[in-house]
Amino acid sequence: MVDVAGSARVISALIELEVRRVMHDRTELYFRAVQPLLWLLVFGYIIGSLRVIPTGGTPYMDFILPGVIIQSATSVAIFFGLVIIWERESGILKKLVAAPCPRFAIVVGRGMAAGVRALFQVLIILPIAVLLGVKVILNPLYLLSALIVVFISAGGFAGMSILIASILKSRERFVGIGQVIMFPLFFASNALYPIASMPPILQWFSAINPMTYMVSASRALMITGDLSSIGIDILAILAFDLAIFWLASRNFRQVIN
Repeated sequence: MVDVAGSARVISALIELEVRRVMHDRTELYFRAVQPLLWLLVFGYIIGSLRVIPTGGTPYMDFILPGVIIQSATSVAIFFGLVIIWERESGILKKLVAAPCPRFAIVVGRGMAAGVRALFQVLIILPIAVLLGVKVILNPLYLLSALIVVFISAGGFAGMSILIASILKSRERFVGIGQVIMFPLFFASNALYPIASMPPILQWFSAINPMTYMVSASRALMITGDLSSIGIDILAILAFDLAIFWLASRNFRQVIN
């Protein structure tokens, strides 16, 4: 029998803990915001001025903003497993696993905690992007929906991070594999260019790439307002999250072994 109320308490407690951590020390968020802003300033301006990428009439900097935001959010999440490894080495994780709460709730709570950190990251990047001239849809419902997409997207990548941490168990190996995962997913998505511009093999890969759907949903809500495929995007993101959370929860006990 699943203890829904107990699981909800565990998840909310882990989210609250992450909010407290972020509010106590926001330095990491500011430093992490530098890379996505450089993508906008350097890559966005240069490639946009060349007008070599067909974006359907959308200014190139506007086009890449959702991809840059998703890349920033998932980068925060994919390295969240380092926290898990540190907690294992310090003994905190063993106490958490010994507590009478489902492992699935712990994994989801950790994933959603990464989502909270990713949201703080977005709240830094988005206003600066607007100041740079990016035309964001200012409909509050659309913006809130976009933030929810970022939140659940980061949660899924954090679950992937926990799964990797349960296998590697070494900080040095973990950092290397995190980079190997993130950049192929980023460049093989529609973050920087339309899928139609890719070679056939990359078009096939982009169709099974979860980041493609995350960027597509974010772009529809933030930039284009075209919600024709938003249902498919959301279903793909949720399916990815649920599959990753299930796999990570099955392997979670191996983190402390």
